[in-house]
Amino acid sequence: MTVTLPQLETAPQSEHQDPADAPQGATVPEPATGADGRNLAEDHAVDTPELSQDPAVDAPELSDDPAADAPEPSEDAAEPVEAPDTADLDPVVVRDAQDFGVYARTGGWTFALKVARSVRPGGQAAEGTAATKVSAKAFAALAGCSPERVMRYYKAWDMAADDGLVPQFEVLVPGADIELPDADVWLSYYTSRNSASSVRGQAISAAAEAEGIRPTKALEVAENPTALRAAILADPGTADAARGALLDRMKEDPALQTEMARAIARTDDLKKAVASEAKAADRIGYVRQIVENGQIRTPAGQTVEAPAELRAEAERHLSLLDELDDSEEAGEWAGEAYDTVKGLVAKAVEEDPALRVQERRTKFYSSLQKATKVFEELTLDEVLEEEIFEDDMLQRLEALQEAISSCISTLRRATTAS
Repeated sequence: MTVTLPQLETAPQSEHQDPADAPQGATVPEPATGADGRNLAEDHAVDTPELSQDPAVDAPELSDDPAADAPEPSEDAAEPVEAPDTADLDPVVVRDAQDFGVYARTGGWTFALKVARSVRPGGQAAEGTAATKVSAKAFAALAGCSPERVMRYYKAWDMAADDGLVPQFEVLVPGADIELPDADVWLSYYTSRNSASSVRGQAISAAAEAEGIRPTKALEVAENPTALRAAILADPGTADAARGALLDRMKEDPALQTEMARAIARTDDLKKAVASEAKAADRIGYVRQIVENGQIRTPAGQTVEAPAELRAEAERHLSLLDELDDSEEAGEWAGEAYDTVKGLVAKAVEEDPALRVQERRTKFYSSLQKATKVFEELTLDEVLEEEIFEDDMLQRLEALQEAISSCISTLRRATTAS
């Protein structure tokens, strides 16, 4: 589409006229100021986006939902309404309606064109079509905004020109009208925040695009951590989103893992909550292992095939656990499933004579190994050197010796009988 802006440039001067479009050399009225000396044009920046110092008004406010940002098909597809006769209408109203139509179709490209056809950044020779152009600083002074803002529009146009979407600066002259891209393409090239040019800003922008939202939204949040904190504290939905993001970040950030673990360990309530959740997770894992592997682990540590009845009961409890919502406490359900399955495991061991004998043998041998290890760790040299010997120590060892002798005699008799 070809956009012509005669109304923008030839309409009578008003308080909303764009200073940047004034002819070179023309006198531009000083911005109106209030009693406190503030620039009233900045206070009403929403009326003239190019004069605003707030980057948020550089482009129409859009939602994070891409579908919501797209033009409404019902309006665009509607039959055109016959334009009324403008002879009897206020010319300012007519101009506003025409400006609105241009901006609705082209968005920020409308103002980027003004920069592209009028600005010649410092250091470029004033030759040919650039002879009548001004520097970004001079253009910003005429517009009543910062040179940085002007250059953001300039860079957006430059990137679009490299992609062949718009003409290069060299072929544009002040006042030139060209066909502009659609408004929804503008945000792909323009960023209203200085932080977007940094390495950190580029990373945030890339992450935002991967999530399907506008980079400007993510950059705004990153530049105001206090606002993010307030939203997390006040809104459960925001807190849940932040929790999910932190968990995803910790998967690839060992330093953050350490910091979070340290913070939890130093907070008693969180430490208890983690311990409770870990216990529930272990119990669920015990039930899940029986269902998925078809095996049980006996109290003595043996791994054997699970009976069909036990496995079916484990599957029933596991299905109930899997159906729980994230908001529901799983601890009580996990405890019930664990106790039920554990009881069935003990029953299965007792009902199988061979398994019962092996279970008791394994348990006795495990206890014997533990007792042996403890006795081997006794250091008699330290007892004698430090003179910490007590009479009851000898009495306990003598009692232990008698118990061991009795145990040995019992085992020998059992071996002879068998």
